[in-house]
Amino acid sequence: QQIQEDLNKQLFDNLVGFLRQSHSERQEKTTEWTCRMKSTEIPTAALVLGVNVTDHDLTFRSLAEVLQSSITPYTALLEAKDCPGIKNLMQKLMGQLMNCSTNVDSLEEEDYVQVFQKKVRCSMTSLVDWYENATKKTDCETPRKKRASSSGHCQNPPVVVIFKDMESFSTKVLQDFIVISSQHIHEFPLVLIFGIATSPMIIHSLLPHSVSSLLCIELFQSLSCTEHLSTIIDKVLLTAQFPFKLGEKVLQVLINIFLYHDFSVQNFIKGYQLCIMEHFYSQPLSILCCELVEANKRVNSLSHSQCENIRRLSSFRRYVESQAAEKQIALLTEDTFLKETVKKLLEDLVVYHENYVLVLRCLHILTSSLPKYPLGKQIRELHCACLEGQVWETEEYESFLQLARMLNKPDLVTVLQQCVEIFESSSGKEFDKAVEKLKDFLTQFQKLEEAFQEQDVSVSSQKELQKKTDLYHLQKTLLEMKESRRSKKMTKFEMLRLEVVDYIDSLVRSYLVPADHKTLHEAVYFNTASVLREHLTAAPRIALHTALNNPYCYLKNEALKTDGESISSKAPDICIVYKLHLECGRLINLVDWLEAFSTVVMAAEGLNADAASSDQVDDIIHARFIRAVSELELLGFIKPSKQKTDHVARLTWGGC
Repeated sequence: QQIQEDLNKQLFDNLVGFLRQSHSERQEKTTEWTCRMKSTEIPTAALVLGVNVTDHDLTFRSLAEVLQSSITPYTALLEAKDCPGIKNLMQKLMGQLMNCSTNVDSLEEEDYVQVFQKKVRCSMTSLVDWYENATKKTDCETPRKKRASSSGHCQNPPVVVIFKDMESFSTKVLQDFIVISSQHIHEFPLVLIFGIATSPMIIHSLLPHSVSSLLCIELFQSLSCTEHLSTIIDKVLLTAQFPFKLGEKVLQVLINIFLYHDFSVQNFIKGYQLCIMEHFYSQPLSILCCELVEANKRVNSLSHSQCENIRRLSSFRRYVESQAAEKQIALLTEDTFLKETVKKLLEDLVVYHENYVLVLRCLHILTSSLPKYPLGKQIRELHCACLEGQVWETEEYESFLQLARMLNKPDLVTVLQQCVEIFESSSGKEFDKAVEKLKDFLTQFQKLEEAFQEQDVSVSSQKELQKKTDLYHLQKTLLEMKESRRSKKMTKFEMLRLEVVDYIDSLVRSYLVPADHKTLHEAVYFNTASVLREHLTAAPRIALHTALNNPYCYLKNEALKTDGESISSKAPDICIVYKLHLECGRLINLVDWLEAFSTVVMAAEGLNADAASSDQVDDIIHARFIRAVSELELLGFIKPSKQKTDHVARLTWGGC
């Protein structure tokens, strides 16, 4: 929440400035306003938020709170589903505004009821009259009371109407509201805010020129959802502040859902919360996933069974196998010695996370300075690559090293300076030698003087590399430079550059070891991606087939258990009808279907199934059959057939 507030602060500040400016200009009747706006034009903010519609609700609620606290108490949030017509829109608008204008705490019980039950005709004239009365009442307040209730509002605060999903509103509703409002704009200050998910051009697509010309539009662009997600990952996941971590597969599932389904940061956070719950619910050793001081206290209170759980961890077994024979025996038999070792391992895990994040940021700075991004442009892509395995063994990493060895001097110096800042921000002394080494490189670069021809060759080769944007020309250029290097002696700059890249490569190999190589990583890392997929990536057809074919899976009723393809006579009617329809062909005879259904149902009721015939079927059973068939038709499994009136056509085939 704090990160989202920080990301939206600039946008909200710009909107508040726009509202203050438009309102003050209209009050002062300045020539600038007269030149910029006609008397019938409505100040309008076009707020482009992107296609991540599920995140818009939180953004608009935060915006409404900011406006109500700093600009005006008269703010209304309108949604298309609540405003199918202009009458509904006016009712919703006036209802929200009148609620805002009433101070419930200061009213008696009967006044409160009277205010909200009073019938007011919903029209723009009534809205104007209400606004005049509301502002007059505010002006007549005592200075003390006025200071307490104003909260920084303007003297005559504007009425702000926010259309949360402009694309979903009816064109006629928008046109009528804008035309009517423009005729009363000189009577009260009105400001519109359009929430747009696609493009600002949608305004001109929905509204004809005669209507859009009544708006004085200013465009506002929010931060893209991908940048928002990168910030969340950078400040929440890639930090040693929170002990809980996501494994590579789990993080990849959440990112794929974000990129290929909804672009919703809120849904990403909900998935993250689900991972936390699953981890602490399913992993017995998740009690150690906490701050180090608290974790040490919990280690001391571990029971013998919990110690055995630690000994069964695959990472701990690898650790035991790497120890001497005497220590192996102590770890497997003595709980006290095990607890002391676990404390040390947890401390090493915390140090690993701190060092991992610092080196990862340093590596990201270097990769983002290259003309190509073999390891990914975003830090989340680099993080996933490091979690997946030993990143230095991949082809992408080899390509990265080749590109890094061709960086020009200004870019390389900038990278080194930023890396020094990152390592100096660490509270520990782990990277003191690394800082000294990087500063030594910077000093050598400052003292380095090359011949003009050598500098020209290096710069021209870098420019040539940047021009070749496709993979074929890039590889060709790399091979040519490699051959040319063999035939000539390396310059001092090239040798120093090679030394810098090799040193950063050594840091990567030392500190970016995959998390699953660390002992006790299971206590803090959630790696069960299958559980996450089951919850987040819906498969409705499979779920529906399972529910109808095997109702015991969801109802957990022992009477519904069946063997193989048999039909339980105690199953719900729709399940019986569904399993019977699976045995039929393209066309299903309703009479035969009813007889089969009656046979199964009567067997459950203990009646003689042989005595049942089409003309002796009980009316209740007949009604149950009709209802079950209608439900199947509603779900899309069958449809009426035009070929035969007493048949229905089957629509689904194949197994799930």
